[in-house]
Amino acid sequence: MITKSAQKAYRQNLRRRSQNLQRKEALKKVLKNYKKLVAAKNSEAAKNELLKVYKALDKSAKVNLIKKNTASRMKSRLSKLLVANR
Repeated sequence: MITKSAQKAYRQNLRRRSQNLQRKEALKKVLKNYKKLVAAKNSEAAKNELLKVYKALDKSAKVNLIKKNTASRMKSRLSKLLVANR
């Protein structure tokens, strides 16, 4: 027998897990697209994509999908990548 509060916690867990997976996939997609542009030496498009990457990382950190310092570190490394591949 499961209590009502345990049932509610389970429903919340399923909902949050689903949202987290969607957000994580979206973040990976943006990062992958940015890295492709950098590898192709398309700097103008990569600059525009970098703004999208920053936005995605900041939102991910805001909702605790990733930690704040992890987002900051990734932003730093990704911007260095763009400068190095010009």
